[in-house]
Formats: sequence, C-alpha cells, structure tokens
Amino acid sequence: MKLPIPSPLLLSGALAVSAGAAAEPTPQGAQQIVRSGEQASVAGPENFFTGRARIDPVWPVRDTLNASGGLVTFEPGARSAWHTHPAGQQLVVMSGVGLTQEWGKPVTEIRAGDVIWCPPGVKHWHGAAPDTAMTHLAVTATVDGKNVTWMEKVSDDQYHAR
Repeated sequence: MKLPIPSPLLLSGALAVSAGAAAEPTPQGAQQIVRSGEQASVAGPENFFTGRARIDPVWPVRDTLNASGGLVTFEPGARSAWHTHPAGQQLVVMSGVGLTQEWGKPVTEIRAGDVIWCPPGVKHWHGAAPDTAMTHLAVTATVDGKNVTWMEKVSDDQYHAR
C-alpha cells in the first residue's frame, strides 16, 4: 500500500493516501509556489498508526523528482506501524522528541535536528516519545509507483522496550 505523505501517494494507507493536490504543470524553468495552508492535512490512517498522527503534504513526486515530502506530527505516544520502503526514506526531526526502531535492534530516541536514514527494505517504525509530541519531515522515493509496505502495528511492549 502507499502512504499519504505528501501528494496522491504516500502513506495510503500515510506518510500513502492521497493527501495533497497534484501540482499544476508549469513551463520548463518556471518556479511554482504552493502557499501555506493550500494543502489539506490528513489524519494518519488507523490501520497504519497507533495514536494520533497528522500528515501535512509538502511536495508530491514529480516526473523530474522521484521523491515526495511530508511533515508528520505524532502526538505523545503515537507511532507508525512496522513498515519498509523500497527506495529508503530520509527523516529530519523538526521538533520534539521521538523514538524509532529497526527490527531486531533497540528503540532509539530521536530529537529535533536529528537526521535518520531508513535504508531500502529495512523494517522499522517511528513516532513520538511517550510524553512529548514529535514532528519529522519524511522524504520518500518510489519504485514502480510504490513508496511503502505496511506491516503489523508496534505493540505497547515493543514501543516501551528500551
């Protein structure tokens, strides 16, 4: 499934549902400005998130840029389900304190300013710390039109393991 992170694609389930409007074609070399507030926020789908998460599309995949961008805000305790990305995913923590975990490795705290690379095919999750919200910018490329494979939800025991 796809994620609703920015654009008609990402999280479709989130970071692949059709979250943003597709950009209007512009002449080669012309800039395009999408004004703040022009793209609607999308709630993180219950199938792929535990707790409250909001996805704000930033930019869609384009013919010349095979990566979408989206801001994902997790309320305290909220997190994604386990998932992988066929082309990997770059996360930049914009604010707050969060957690991430790669399958088989310990839970790791992440903070504003941290940059996380999730390699292609690596099973992982990310979300907010138990008592603090967290927002990250997710940059996700696609392979054959797909940017995420969703798996099972992260259990409370997995989330609280340190």
